[in-house]
Amino acid sequence: MNIDRRWLTPITAGAFLLSAVTGVLIFFHLDIGLNKLAHEWLSWLLVGAVVLHVTLNFGALRRHLSSRLGAGLLGLCMLVLALSFLSLGEKQEPPFMASIHALADTPITTLAQVARREPEDVREILRGEGLHPESDAQTLGELAGPNPHRQMLLLNKLLGQH
Repeated sequence: MNIDRRWLTPITAGAFLLSAVTGVLIFFHLDIGLNKLAHEWLSWLLVGAVVLHVTLNFGALRRHLSSRLGAGLLGLCMLVLALSFLSLGEKQEPPFMASIHALADTPITTLAQVARREPEDVREILRGEGLHPESDAQTLGELAGPNPHRQMLLLNKLLGQH
């Protein structure tokens, strides 16, 4: 395989920079705009670049891994990766989810007040999203089901500009 370092090294470095910066922003909940989308999708560029980099430098990598230090560090990273699949109890939700749950458990009449809409407008929007509200006493959770992502999308529609 003929891989040219003149383009592979800058792509690897650039993809690492993109992944590292967006990852740090996401970690500290400072991501805006397309940060999360870029991190999730363009990190594949990093994966591909690293695979090519390893392919190009396989001999040097093999020498590093033949030392106790190299093998130990790789083994430690693999152990941490394996441990990352373990659960330490109940999954912690982001703090804003309490608001989502509270709004999803609110009757349509109250939800309409929060959204500064008439209850009929709320019911119409929900019908447009494939739901079937029959009473203003029903909640978004009852209508949309327990999926918080779906509830958030519906709340965004209801609370958005009108």
